[in-house]
Amino acid sequence: MTEPGETASDGEKIKVLVADDQQIVRKGLVLLIGMLDGIEVVGAARDGAEAVLLAGQQAPDVVLMDLNMPVLDGVAATATLREQVPGCKVLVLTTYADDESVFPALQAGARGYLTKDADDDAIEDAIRSVHEGRIWLDPEVQARLVAAVQTSEVAPPAAQRKQAHTPQTPAPSDVLTPRETQVLTLIARGLSNAEICARLVVSPATVKTHINRIFTKIGAADRAQAVGYAYRNNLVEPCSTR
Repeated sequence: MTEPGETASDGEKIKVLVADDQQIVRKGLVLLIGMLDGIEVVGAARDGAEAVLLAGQQAPDVVLMDLNMPVLDGVAATATLREQVPGCKVLVLTTYADDESVFPALQAGARGYLTKDADDDAIEDAIRSVHEGRIWLDPEVQARLVAAVQTSEVAPPAAQRKQAHTPQTPAPSDVLTPRETQVLTLIARGLSNAEICARLVVSPATVKTHINRIFTKIGAADRAQAVGYAYRNNLVEPCSTR
């Protein structure tokens, strides 16, 4: 079942799909988003499976995704959308901001994370930011991510502490070129490949080459691990919302 708000044929509008199993919340979000300039609701889903189905049909720019839903939860739906509808970006809007909810959602591919106590302005800002390719995180969520990164390697195993001749982890300047360090810093700030191209005035192929080399040199499997490396090595300062 869909509950689309009034739509327009204007192709410049940001197309949003709402996914929430609570009818009153779902309808409220449809009404709220439908009143925002330059944004239109193209559908509403009652669960993750329906969200995937409607996203394939409506090709939304942003999916506003709840996590705790029947049939297919928000994390699984986010991962499925990343594979099946890569053009849309997922913005999580949920009640929970605990580690068990935040980290799986981001690992599944969510580009933003909001809690349901966010005000109207925050929701609008998050939708526009995620649509433009930036990462948007609730301040509480960002604090959890920074804390997790800072504590992940604070206490090494006892066996490692006993190894007197274990070499120190190389500093970024010993591993990466100045340009690679610059690219990694921009990744950690949430810029997409296209935004990095524009910022550095280089081609997409050049950016991809830099990123591949960075991942190889620092042993990162994906952007999330690269961001963690950047924070651990103080290449970027935490910000309040983006």
